[in-house]
Amino acid sequence: MEAYKDKSLSPRVRAEDLLSRMTLREKVGQLTQRLYGFNIYRRQGEEIILVEEFRREVERYSGLGTLYGLYRADPWSGKDFATGLDGALAPKARNQVQRYVMEHSRLGIPVLMSSECPHGHQALDSYLLPVNLAAGATFSPAALEAASAVAGRQLRQMGVDLALVSALDVLRDPRWGRSEECFSEDPLLASRMAQAVVRGIQGAGVDVVAKHLCAQGETTGGVNASAARIGQRELREIHLPPVQACIQAGVSGFMAAYNEIDGVYCHANRWLLTDLLRGEYGFQGFVMSDGVAIDQLDAVTGDRTVSGALALSAGVDMGLWDTGFARLEEAVEKGLVSVARLDEAVLRILEIKFRRGLFESPFVAENDQWQGVALRPEAGRLADESAIVLKNQGGLLPLDGGKPLRLLVTGPNADDIYNQLGDYTPPVRPEAGITVRRGLEEFAQGRPVEVRYTPGCPVFASEPDWIAEAVQAAEAADVIVAVLGGTSSRFAGGEFHDNGALKAQDVATMDCGENVDASRLGLPGDQVALLKALKATGKPVVAVLIAGRPYAMEAVEADAIVCCFYPGLTGGSTVARLLFGQLEPGGRLPVSLPDRVGQLPVYYNFKDSYRGMCYYDEKALPSYRFGCGLSYTTFAYRLDRETLGRDSFTLSFTVENTGARGGYAVPQLYIHRTQGVVTSRIRALCDFTKVFLAPGEKAALTLTVSRPSLCQWDSRMEQVLPPGKIQWFLGDNGQTYLEGEFFLAGETAN
Repeated sequence: MEAYKDKSLSPRVRAEDLLSRMTLREKVGQLTQRLYGFNIYRRQGEEIILVEEFRREVERYSGLGTLYGLYRADPWSGKDFATGLDGALAPKARNQVQRYVMEHSRLGIPVLMSSECPHGHQALDSYLLPVNLAAGATFSPAALEAASAVAGRQLRQMGVDLALVSALDVLRDPRWGRSEECFSEDPLLASRMAQAVVRGIQGAGVDVVAKHLCAQGETTGGVNASAARIGQRELREIHLPPVQACIQAGVSGFMAAYNEIDGVYCHANRWLLTDLLRGEYGFQGFVMSDGVAIDQLDAVTGDRTVSGALALSAGVDMGLWDTGFARLEEAVEKGLVSVARLDEAVLRILEIKFRRGLFESPFVAENDQWQGVALRPEAGRLADESAIVLKNQGGLLPLDGGKPLRLLVTGPNADDIYNQLGDYTPPVRPEAGITVRRGLEEFAQGRPVEVRYTPGCPVFASEPDWIAEAVQAAEAADVIVAVLGGTSSRFAGGEFHDNGALKAQDVATMDCGENVDASRLGLPGDQVALLKALKATGKPVVAVLIAGRPYAMEAVEADAIVCCFYPGLTGGSTVARLLFGQLEPGGRLPVSLPDRVGQLPVYYNFKDSYRGMCYYDEKALPSYRFGCGLSYTTFAYRLDRETLGRDSFTLSFTVENTGARGGYAVPQLYIHRTQGVVTSRIRALCDFTKVFLAPGEKAALTLTVSRPSLCQWDSRMEQVLPPGKIQWFLGDNGQTYLEGEFFLAGETAN
C-alpha cells in the first residue's frame, strides 16, 4: 500500500509521499483556486447539475485543490432561496462536488471547501453574528468565542474546511468602507477578539484563514486597498499584534491583503510573508491570496506569469480567482520560481487535507440538521452586550414600560432587516430577523405602551413629505425613537467587480462595505434634517444609530443616543429591551467617533510627540472616545494593591455597584511611558475585563501590564525593555477612576 494511503502515518509523512507521486501540473492544481463555487452548479428543483467549466478545471489538473464559495448566496453570486443551496441540498451539493473531484483525480485527492465567514457563514439559513465592530464593542472575548463556536459547528456540519474570517484589520480611519470588519482601533482589543473567533471556529473543527495580512485598516485617506504609508514600528505596534494573537491561538492560515506597505504589495512582500511570519513568528500554516490580488501585481511586473512567480516566491501558497498561479508551470519552466518553493506550498495544502481526514472521510451527512443551530442564543447575547449608550440626558433611559406611553419609532433603519446585518450577508427569510420596529411592537404587547411607526426618510434619498409626516406623528407621541445610520446591504442593487466589491455608481445604495469609502462622515440623505425636525417638536428624542462605521457626531442632536454597530438578526430585540431597561447597557466604544470629519484622525492612542489633533478651529479630542459607554447604574473603584515585577505590573482593585440597578463595569487599564528610548503613546490599553454586578455588589479584580506592553521597538527595530517612569490609569466610559505611576528598572541593552 502506498504510504499516503496509510492512515496510521502522520499527515506530514503521508503528504510527503503523495507529493513525490505528483506531476508538475497536478501540483499547480493544488495551489489554484480559480473557480467561483457558486457558479459551478445549476439548481433544477432538488437536482444539482455541475457545469462544464467545473468539469474542465478538474480535468486540467487531475483534481482540484480548493473550491471557494460553493454555498455563497448574495446579490453578487446571484444565489437566493430559489437558485442556491438550502436545507439538505447544501451538503448534497458538497458531496457531489467532492465525489466528482476524487473520481477524476489520478491520485484520488479530495478538494478543500473554503467559504466566507466574516461574521457568520455567508450562506442560506446560516448562523449570522453581529459584525466585528459590534463584537469589539462587547469587550467580551468570551461572548465572541461562544458565538463563533456555534457558527463553526454549522460550518463543519455543512462540510466547510476553511473559514475565511475577518480578524486582522485594525481600524485607523473610519472613512474606510470596511470599518465594520474591524474589531477596534486598539491593537490589544483587536487581538483578543481575533483570538476568540479563531478559538471558537477552530474548536468546532473548521480551519480558519484569518484576513487580511497586513495593515489594510491603515489606508490612505480611508480608501479601500490603498497604501499603508507607515514604517515597521507602526506596523509592529498597531497592526501585527492581531497576527501574533492568531498564531498563538493556532490559526491554520492567513489571507494576504490587497494593500502595499511602504511601497511593497503584501502579496509580493517576502519580508512580511516569510521572514517575519514564518521566521520570526514561527507560523507553520499556509497563506492564501485575496481575490485576484496576484493578478494585480502586474502593476509592478507587467507580466502575469512573473506576478504568479513573485507571489509564490514571497510566501503565498494558494491563489484565489487569479490567473497568475495558473501559470506556475510556465514560471517553473522559465526558472522564475524554484520547484522546491512550489513543493513547499503544495505540501502545506496536502498536509491540511490529511489532517482534516478528507482521504478517509470525504463526505458529510446529507440532511438539514445544520440549520438547527440558527436558534442558538449566542449571537443574540453578543448583540445584547454590544449596544452602547453614549448619551442619556436627564436620565431619559430606561423608559418605563409599566406606565402609559405613546412611542413614535421612525427613521430609515427602523424597519429594514438588511440594514442591521452588514456586508457579506446572505438573503434571510422574512421571519428570521427582528427590526427595531418589530422589537418595540413585540415589547409593547400586553403593556400600556402604544407604538406608532412612520419611515421618516429613506437612507439616501430626499423625501420632505416623509419628514412632515413624522413631525405630525411626533405631536401625538410622548417619546420619539429615531433609528438612523447607514447600510452595507447589497440587496438594493448595484454592479460588482470580479472580487465582489461594489463598483462606483451614480445612485448610492450603500454607504459602508467593501469598496464603499466615504469622504464625509455625516449621516446620509435627509437624516440630519429629520432629526432636527423631530427635536424641534420639543418631545424627548432617542437617536439609535445602526451603522457599520463611525459617523460625525456633532450633528446627532438628541436627548439620548444609543450606538449599535450592525447588531445582526436580533438587533431590534436588543434595542427594545435596552430602551425599556430589560437589558443593561454593556457596550463600550471600540473606536473613537469624530465630531466632524476634519478632526480625523481621532484614534485615542496617538503619540506623545505632539498634542493630538490640535487645530485652532477644532477641539483636541472627540466627544465620544474609545472606551466610552454609559450604564444605568453607578460604580465606585478602590485601589487595593500595586505589584511591580521585573517585566510586569499588576493592579488589584475593588469595584462596587453603588446604584439601584444591576449593571456592567468594564474597567480598562492604560499606561503612558514617560521615559524610554522612542516616543510613546499618550495612552495604550494594556488589559481590561468585564463584570456584571448587582446593586451593592463588589468584585475584587486584577489587571496586568505585561511585558509586551512595557517593551519598545528601538531605533534598530529591536524589542527592548528600557527603564523609566510609567504612568497608569484605570478607567471606564472614558473617565479615569484611579491613577498612579511606577518606575521600571528595565533591562540593560546588549
